[in-house]
Amino acid sequence: MKETLENLFLQVQKPARYTGGELHSVTKDLRDVDVRFAFCFPDLYEVGMSHLGMKILYAQFNNEPDIWCERVFAPAEDMEALMREHGVPLFGLESRDPIKDFDFIGFTLQYEMSYTAVLHMLDLARVPLRSDQRDEQHPLVVAGGPCACNPEPLADFVDLFFLGEGEEVDLEVIRLYQEHKRRGYSKQAFLRACAAIEGVYVPSLYDVSYNPDGTVAAVTPKDGAPETVRKRIIKDLDACYYPDYFVVPYTDIVHDRAMSEIFRGCIRGCRFCQAGFIYRPVREKSVDTIDRQSHALCQSTGYEEFSLSSLSTSDYTQLEPLLNRLLAWAEPEHTNISLPSLRVDGFSDELVNKLNVLRRAGLTFAPEAGTQRLRDAINKNLTEEEILDTAAKAFRGGWTAVKLYFMMGLPTETMEDIEGIAQLGQKVVNAFYNNPDKPKGKGVTVSVSASCFVPKPFTPFQWEPQDTKAQLQEKQQHLVESVHTKKISLSWHDSATSFLEAVLARGDRRLCAVLEEAHRRGFHLDSWSEHFDFDGWMDVFASCGLDPAFYANRRRSYDEVLPWDHLDYGVSKAFLIEENKKAHAAVTTPNCRQACAGCGAACWKEGVCVAKR
Repeated sequence: MKETLENLFLQVQKPARYTGGELHSVTKDLRDVDVRFAFCFPDLYEVGMSHLGMKILYAQFNNEPDIWCERVFAPAEDMEALMREHGVPLFGLESRDPIKDFDFIGFTLQYEMSYTAVLHMLDLARVPLRSDQRDEQHPLVVAGGPCACNPEPLADFVDLFFLGEGEEVDLEVIRLYQEHKRRGYSKQAFLRACAAIEGVYVPSLYDVSYNPDGTVAAVTPKDGAPETVRKRIIKDLDACYYPDYFVVPYTDIVHDRAMSEIFRGCIRGCRFCQAGFIYRPVREKSVDTIDRQSHALCQSTGYEEFSLSSLSTSDYTQLEPLLNRLLAWAEPEHTNISLPSLRVDGFSDELVNKLNVLRRAGLTFAPEAGTQRLRDAINKNLTEEEILDTAAKAFRGGWTAVKLYFMMGLPTETMEDIEGIAQLGQKVVNAFYNNPDKPKGKGVTVSVSASCFVPKPFTPFQWEPQDTKAQLQEKQQHLVESVHTKKISLSWHDSATSFLEAVLARGDRRLCAVLEEAHRRGFHLDSWSEHFDFDGWMDVFASCGLDPAFYANRRRSYDEVLPWDHLDYGVSKAFLIEENKKAHAAVTTPNCRQACAGCGAACWKEGVCVAKR
């Protein structure tokens, strides 16, 4: 097979996606290895290799002498066709061995539109799709990531899900597996034992019943499984494993740089943002730890750029001391520091001065809504004055390009709110030309991007209907008509893709049949527009007797049993209901550092939840 692969690599457009052998990739002697883990990213190499979570767990697993973790990515069409033609099953990049011979096949679920790629990769690996079709001779199929907070659309295919942060719980499951192998491995006995580990959800140990109207009646545990499964968190990020190396690719990837995680969680509570709730509580790394890890990564990889990774970088409480420490070695070593995820109200004059030392690039901010009423409804806690003041600071600092991110279809949104997006963009343009210190001979570019709102589990908007495809398209057209200057460039997300994302995000187990039928018809890599077939998807739903609008466009009542109600991410349903009511009244909630809103995340007794206020 390995000789065949060498020949195939010569026939594809980007062989570096499949060859392995990159700097810092890990190979091991099989005689020293007790567990083989295939870490699968259900997308192309250049997307998966940009993902920080994969980098962390790949290095952590391989730091254990008896575990060998290999990377696996979805092949592009040219490679897949050759693999099927020559009978080559899906393989690990490091060994080029078929992953059907591994102990674990693990998927990270970052985006609902990757679900068909999960099934596609299992099929390419020659592994039965459904968990009840796999016995002790097959690998265990496991999954984690943000989409695991509602794992039900994949429940029939995955043996167990990791809820929350994986550094500790993943290894606990692997060690338990080794123990069961020594005693005589039984898949069902192992899965029952896994269900006792906090952060592990075994879907086969739960029965789901439905009401006549199609809503969930009950989720009932069996064989000793817990009634609710609580996510895992890492309590001390300074003590947590973090790699001092990344695998350095031979080809361009989406984010080709080192990344330093500075904290987890978010204090803000934007009501549309799933990450802001499922990653609570906020826990920070120390300046010393970030500085040490960042420098080690840049030295080991040779990268000349690294980014500070978090949900809201400017909310890191020690950002300016941190930048001073980082710049002390980054400047003389000609290494650039990227600061993504800056909030408008965190863009201080001091930060402008620091950013001016770094490589100049366009600035990106996310007002999310065009009017103050709607920003209050989504709990953005930003005023128009703050937005325009920040734009003025940026222009005084020499920037001439600003990107503004908005959402369309937010709960309570009106056409006036859509017009407000264009009006706010125009005010930012005016702020540039009203600046007496603007760069001479240069104009301004304001890029306005509008994504479609997708209601997500474990947010205050999990009960809200998504706008229909027709409603979103009408709003997109109205936005175009509301812009009256060429200084503003517009872009927006495809409403059809967002519709299916909403269906899968809030789906139940009946969608397993839909996904299986979509796979049978050849659907995969649906996050790529050239592969996405909306009409084909609607035919699949019709053939399965399910209405996708039931999942995407229907308002849910507060007392409805949601498909994910038996999973516990630390944020109480009562809190989310209260936040939903506040949204309809356009009432804001202070951020976690200003006052505790009692969301429930204090149950972990860590981070901002126990910090002195």
